[in-house]
Amino acid sequence: MNSKFLLPFIALAFICCLGLFYPPVQIEAASYPALSSADIAWMLTAAGLVLLMTPGLSFFYGGMVSKKNIISTMLQSFVALGVITILYVFVGFSLAFGDSFHGFIGNPFTYFMFRNVGAAPNAALAPTIPLLLFAVFQLKFAIITPALITGSFAERVRFNAYLLFICLFSLFIYAPLAHWTWHPDGFLHKWGILDFAGGTVVHMSAGYAALAGAMILGQRSSFGDNKHQEPANIPFVILGTGMLWFGWFGFNAGSALGANTTAVTAFGTTIVASSAAMMAWIFFDGIRGKKVSAMGACIGAVVGLVAITPACGYVTIPQALFIGFISSIVSNLAVRAKNKSNLDDTLDVFPCHGIGGITGMILTGVFAKDVGLYYGHTTTFFYHILGLIIVSVYTFGGSYILYKITEKIVPLRVSLEDEKDGLDFTQHGETYKLKKPVVQDVTVN
Repeated sequence: MNSKFLLPFIALAFICCLGLFYPPVQIEAASYPALSSADIAWMLTAAGLVLLMTPGLSFFYGGMVSKKNIISTMLQSFVALGVITILYVFVGFSLAFGDSFHGFIGNPFTYFMFRNVGAAPNAALAPTIPLLLFAVFQLKFAIITPALITGSFAERVRFNAYLLFICLFSLFIYAPLAHWTWHPDGFLHKWGILDFAGGTVVHMSAGYAALAGAMILGQRSSFGDNKHQEPANIPFVILGTGMLWFGWFGFNAGSALGANTTAVTAFGTTIVASSAAMMAWIFFDGIRGKKVSAMGACIGAVVGLVAITPACGYVTIPQALFIGFISSIVSNLAVRAKNKSNLDDTLDVFPCHGIGGITGMILTGVFAKDVGLYYGHTTTFFYHILGLIIVSVYTFGGSYILYKITEKIVPLRVSLEDEKDGLDFTQHGETYKLKKPVVQDVTVN
């Protein structure tokens, strides 16, 4: 028997069996006049779209690493669907959206085990859809955030240590940050800081956690050679980008929490910004003497999606073009600077998601309709800069501490021998192999 899995199994059994002691929540037992069928239909669709992003991220990251680490890298994203869902039902949603404690954290018992989460709407959070629908929509954001971090320490992290870290990150970084920003009583929300769909909560937090992780886990043993390592499967990267792009419409337009004109605005600005960013990345690489690459196009598109996320419901289509363009250039330069350093952020999570989220947050303060710097108002912009400083310090410092705590419990890195052999086999006992096509000898009479 492998005792290292015993404690996680007991914890899972405890949470699952705990549900037997809670009365069932009636979903269709009553009629609520405030509910909108159109909003419910759209939000069910949006929640499904956001769920698709995590498998999309698996392909996006999995295609970029070496062949001996494809499965492990993809699983690190995919497994978050299971781990974070259970944790979120247990206490995560309540910490993020429960009754506020001085604007810093939610009461863990407000929605503990999804108590009181049913068909009834919540006027403060989502007045026209069931609270349960709002909760499962927000769950998808909680899932993909820790999954984004994995690209920074790909090819060298121990799987069970990763599972422990994402649980700690979700409880102590993501949930408080979501409460600060999206709960009506959160202190960043009350300051007027705008984050429509997660540029701050999702991408900045993941980016800074990725930076801390890359620093703590250190360089891969073959880091010098891997700086220009060939991706294992570029078609995987293209497929993952397509899935991410498609799912991102639910991510951004779904954050309007209804089938309304704000959702339409977010939908439009999302496609425009990502397109501008993709083309800017390609052309900027060309100016620097590089060939047009599928990798560049995919990374550029994702950077544009990241940068427009906090602003998508607050800006116009022309402004979205600019946000996509400028964020692509900034992240491209950030990747270039990282490549000249000794930081081994394997898949450029901080230069793309972290810097992309920062750029988007700043430009939201500039272009947000009627309250941004572009319209002659300074308050929102300066609060965004203050919020940027607070979030940066909290997410980087907090993540750094959580990595250290994890290291005390479970070693973060695999052994050098396991790293050399690849995590697919050494961590999971699996290998990825492409079958060679069978060529038949055909005789022509």
